[in-house]
Amino acid sequence: MRPDREVVVGEKQWPTHYTYVPAVRVGNTVYLSGTTGTDDEGRIAIPGDIVEQTRQIYRKFDRILKSIGGCCDDIVSTTDFFTTTENYAKTAAVRREFFRNAFPASTGVLVAGLLRKDALIEISAIAVLESGRDNSARSLSDLAPTNS
Repeated sequence: MRPDREVVVGEKQWPTHYTYVPAVRVGNTVYLSGTTGTDDEGRIAIPGDIVEQTRQIYRKFDRILKSIGGCCDDIVSTTDFFTTTENYAKTAAVRREFFRNAFPASTGVLVAGLLRKDALIEISAIAVLESGRDNSARSLSDLAPTNS
């Protein structure tokens, strides 16, 4: 892995057998992986509710970004994959909750389905952190559980 590329997993232990990570930081830019509205056990938080699934996604993004000194206001771009347009308009209120100072550029895509069963929305994002913030992202080797 390049020395300027850091893995960001937030506060949770990340399984090393996964072939992706929650986020990758290069300099002050953070690339957040496509995320669904799952709870801490990996289950869709509220099946059938696109608004709550959207809220859960942004909560997860916020936790990841806070772990390196950022927040959702640092997000400059999102790509939203929707499986339904039902209640889609209500997801705008959720965006207003998390993007208080500036809205990001955004792309919305209607898709036939997502890999996660019961997911109605998946969002990926790019954030740009302010200079001088915490640089506590981790390398991939730091993700392996220790046997202590």
